[in-house]
Amino acid sequence: MRLTPSAHTDSFCRDRLPPGDQWPRLVFDLPELHYPDRVNAATVLLDDTAARLGADRPCLRSLQETWTYGDVLARANRIAHVLTAELGVVPGNRVLLRGTNTPWLAACWLGVLKAGAVAVTTMPMLRRGELDKITDRAQPSVALCDERLLDELPPGLPVVAYGTASNATGPDDTEPDDTGRAGLAERCARHPATFADVPTAADDVALLAFTSGTTGTPKATMHFHRDLLAIADTFSRHVVRPEAGDLFCGTPPLAFTFGLGGMLVFPLHAGASVLLLERATPKELASVVAEQAVTVLFTAPTAYRAILGSGDGPLLAGVRRAVSAGEALPAAVAERYREVVGSPLIDGIGSTEMLHVFISAAGDDARPGRTGKVVPGFRAAVLDVDGHPVQDGAPGLLAVQGPTGCRYLGDPRQTDYVRNGWNITGDTYVREPDGYFRFVARSDDMIVSSGYNIAAPEVEEVLLTHPDVEECAVVGTPDPDRGAVVTAFVVLRPGVAPGPDVVHALQDHAKAVAAPYKYPRRVRFLDALPRNASGKLQRYLLRERRRG
Repeated sequence: MRLTPSAHTDSFCRDRLPPGDQWPRLVFDLPELHYPDRVNAATVLLDDTAARLGADRPCLRSLQETWTYGDVLARANRIAHVLTAELGVVPGNRVLLRGTNTPWLAACWLGVLKAGAVAVTTMPMLRRGELDKITDRAQPSVALCDERLLDELPPGLPVVAYGTASNATGPDDTEPDDTGRAGLAERCARHPATFADVPTAADDVALLAFTSGTTGTPKATMHFHRDLLAIADTFSRHVVRPEAGDLFCGTPPLAFTFGLGGMLVFPLHAGASVLLLERATPKELASVVAEQAVTVLFTAPTAYRAILGSGDGPLLAGVRRAVSAGEALPAAVAERYREVVGSPLIDGIGSTEMLHVFISAAGDDARPGRTGKVVPGFRAAVLDVDGHPVQDGAPGLLAVQGPTGCRYLGDPRQTDYVRNGWNITGDTYVREPDGYFRFVARSDDMIVSSGYNIAAPEVEEVLLTHPDVEECAVVGTPDPDRGAVVTAFVVLRPGVAPGPDVVHALQDHAKAVAAPYKYPRRVRFLDALPRNASGKLQRYLLRERRRG
């Protein structure tokens, strides 16, 4: 694989790219995917957009204030000065970012890229042990951290704190902050509002994104400057189709690549604005969407289900494009959304390794129960365990190629994800004759019971149609006679008391709706399902709970 000469003086990331024969095949099927050899993603997203559409248009918003494109540009430029002139950051150094979704965090991310450094954005809920693993892998030179989240940072890592958007100085930073709460803002006030962005190579690493794995050493995926532009020129341009007048909003953290695209890259690339929420329950999210006239929404299926279940679905009537990703979207939720809100949800599957969504459908092309078609710019196939295509209608391993692809940071697990030039996502899918792809299960969520192959999500879909079920998750648990049995963990709707009668009712319902061998032989009741910081269901915790 031939790479453009790097602008990084710190070659840490280039030195740890996988060998060329372990790379996935990259395809650039669309003309907009051909970028100059030298391109800085922050320049394109921020400077170029401000120059094209005007610096006075709204860019980053919180519930307290709005920063224009000119405000954000000045802030990001000053942050780049702080990194380079005061903290000694050189191109290629890693900068750890830690904070909730605020304009400050977004400006820090842009400033890191402008300085030619590599952003390592971390989930705000992570604790010391988890952050230790990330810093051991990424070896950051410095951290920019929300002042409220300093306690868990590893000792010895140089840190500059920033305050929340409501406590910091104004976006132009013309006066030092006198509250003692925003060290980065005080530093920014010493520097000019212009900065000569580092002319990074299009294939210089811009981002280290850590996968939300269940156990063991975390995997860091390396994404180039051109990759950040590619997700905007594929999924966003061709499926989301944002407009400059849109207001984006949602719940995924910027440290989650689903959130990075939806809450920063896509709106800035289109010249739109984004309302950044630090946290919001589904009910709060629905209220904010209605009150603030949000037009593009990104969140997980669980939130859409909760909003519909609480009767707040009509509050989303003004949303022009609602995107669901992060886990499989139940067909019942998609159907109910269309019925209540009057427009279809945009379902999608992506991965940290691919950076964002690569199969999706929107508008009249969206079909409940089907993820969608291949996003323009990508290719997909369903393969058997030997890497051969299976017939349409048969389940197999989902394999993807596109302008992005898996590059783990110095990790032997590269060959687990990339095989024969394909990114093997770990999902079992069916490709239908009309080109639509249907999710079956995560490959490790297939339950083999008495010789039957049972997809856990299929059983969940059945249980979710029972009126007493608020949420549920299904896993396989060991059984001496059957090898494994279907085990359901169920959250009941308020007012329904768990007990043997409810167990039997759920089992009878499953037998009536699906093949009887798929019914849950074991049912356990929980107050809530375990989820990680990005909202993904943690099935492994349910398996461990059962073993315990």
